[in-house]
Amino acid sequence: MKKITIAIDGFSSTGKSTLAKQLAKELEYVYVDTGAMYRAVAYFAMQHTLIGADFFKKEALIEALSGIKLEFKFNSDLGFAEMYLNGENVEKQIRTIEVSNFVSKVAAVSEVRTKLVEQQQEMGANKAIVMDGRDIGTVVFPNAELKIFMTASAETRAQRRFDELQQKGDNVSYEEVLKNVVERDHMDTHREDSPLVIADDAIEIDNSYLNKEEQFAAVLELVNDVVKTA
Repeated sequence: MKKITIAIDGFSSTGKSTLAKQLAKELEYVYVDTGAMYRAVAYFAMQHTLIGADFFKKEALIEALSGIKLEFKFNSDLGFAEMYLNGENVEKQIRTIEVSNFVSKVAAVSEVRTKLVEQQQEMGANKAIVMDGRDIGTVVFPNAELKIFMTASAETRAQRRFDELQQKGDNVSYEEVLKNVVERDHMDTHREDSPLVIADDAIEIDNSYLNKEEQFAAVLELVNDVVKTA
């Protein structure tokens, strides 16, 4: 069966990573969560006091980029790869609301995007990859055989994210999560470098009223159609 590149873009908390993991497992493809890469850089900036509620030392972060090593290491117990920052497993740390509050600012820095896009393109050089993020179909893999753009209402996405954080034991309010979702949407769609937009040839999926199984079945059908004609 012909191997293809699957690019999944969309707004935060639309379940892009969940879908991408399902597809990668079903197709035996490599899965790359680009959001985790930007979160890891944001976490690095927080660790080194380069970003905070009222400051962002952007130039200092740019100078520090050469000292940031990002790796995905497969965890056989979990069934997916986890994010490592300079040799440390930071998968749990990068999923907090604190990191979420800063990740869009960090992702808007052109030098950060250039560094990570280069790594992402290297990862997908041999196809057979599922990658999710904000600019996969428009910048990272503009020639991807299948491009999906996922969306849902801000309220729906905030509720999903809130439930997820509650299950992890994080002490956050729904209002705080909704505010974060709305702010990230604005920053992701209005940044100068690679803003979040729908690629002309992307298939848009609003999953506000779809469960994970329905969504997976619909997208897998799209994959099979593309593979047959590729």
